Amino acid sequence: MIIRPEKPQDYEAIHRVNLLAFGQENEARLVAALRRSDAFIPGLSLVAEEEGGIVGHILFTRIHIQSETRSVEALALAPMCVLPEMQRSGIGSALVEIGLEECADLGHRIVIVVGHPQFYPRFGFRPAAESGIQAPFPVPSEAFMALALVAGALSWASGVVIYPPEFSSV
Repeated sequence: MIIRPEKPQDYEAIHRVNLLAFGQENEARLVAALRRSDAFIPGLSLVAEEEGGIVGHILFTRIHIQSETRSVEALALAPMCVLPEMQRSGIGSALVEIGLEECADLGHRIVIVVGHPQFYPRFGFRPAAESGIQAPFPVPSEAFMALALVAGALSWASGVVIYPPEFSSV
C-alpha cells in the first residue's frame, strides 16, 4: 500500500470511496467543495493506493478556533474513509498516522476531529472540551477531539471552532 497526495486523476475514485464508505453523497460532495475552497491545502488530501486502486482517503483543511480575544489556526480532519471491504485492515490508521506527520511537517500545530472516541485517541486525540474548545454544533463531547502537533499548542486555543462554510452546505 502507498499513501500519497491526491492527483486530479484520483478525484473520481476519491468520490467513490467516500460514497461507499459513508453510504451517502454528503462526504463525497464535501471533499469536492473543500477542494475548491480557500480552506484546501495541497498535499493534505491523501489517498491510500493498493494494486493501482484508491482504497482510502483522508482530508485536512484549514479551520479556526475563535475566542473573544483571538483566532487560532488549526486543521479539521474530515473526512477519512476506507472502502467497506477493506476496513479494519490498518488502512485508516496508516492514513491518520501519515496524515498527521504531513500536517506537522508543514508546520501545522492543532488538529480537530469529530470521530469515533474508540479510534482517534490512539493517535493522541483528547476531548477538545479539556482544552476549552467547543464545537459549533451539537456533538457528544467524547466525539469532538483535539490534538496538539506541537507541545503546548492547545494552551493558546480556546473557544468555538469555525469551520469553512462548505461544511454546512452538505
